[in-house]
Amino acid sequence: MVYCDAGEMSLQVDDYVVVDTAGGPDVARVTTLEASPRSGEQLMTIVRQAEAEDLQESRRKLEKEALSRCKEMAAELGLDMKPLAVRHDCRGDQLTMFFGAEERVDFRGLIRKLGNALETRVQLRQVGARDEAKLLGGIGRCGYPLCCRSFLTSFASVSIKMAKEQNLPLNPMKISGICGRLFCCLAYEHKEYAATKKRMPRLKQEISTPYGRGRVVGTNLFKETVTVQMDNESTREIALDELVEGG
Repeated sequence: MVYCDAGEMSLQVDDYVVVDTAGGPDVARVTTLEASPRSGEQLMTIVRQAEAEDLQESRRKLEKEALSRCKEMAAELGLDMKPLAVRHDCRGDQLTMFFGAEERVDFRGLIRKLGNALETRVQLRQVGARDEAKLLGGIGRCGYPLCCRSFLTSFASVSIKMAKEQNLPLNPMKISGICGRLFCCLAYEHKEYAATKKRMPRLKQEISTPYGRGRVVGTNLFKETVTVQMDNESTREIALDELVEGG
């Protein structure tokens, strides 16, 4: 705790202010309005009340410092973990640190060291691969920011069956995100793909078309078309809705 000169400023306990320190402007919280500094102690000057931008910048600095400390201390303690991000709860005055690890980690010693060093309550939370990608962000194979970072609020269950029903390659390297898990977007329109596939004739199936009978040699779920080899050996791409019912 430091003592400050507020001048003519009217403040309340728990107000946030910008203080002129030796290291430059910094954000502080008013903890008491009635305090007596030691004789001869130099008072810091309160420049103004803090604004939203000041609080955001202060939080970013605190989170960056806390993450750096966490990495250093985890290495010192020999913990097999990867600190990922820190979130500061201004109201609760608590730091929540997220980390990834292959196995469960006993981080009780780390919490004690961090709490003492940062002089605040610390909570550590282990997350999975998808949550790790959401915390760190990045660009997906589609060229857009990761869905989990942009707008997804929860993770839907995704299976290899979804990729199969959408006629996508079943190579995990081609249908997995940077988190190593199957693309979240496989679930977005899965119901529509599944419904369309049910309407599609099977490969090699004999069907009737407005141009005569033929055999199915290909299907396109996206265009909702069927490629048919006609009896005269020519091929046609025909819209699914044009096929003759019962054919």
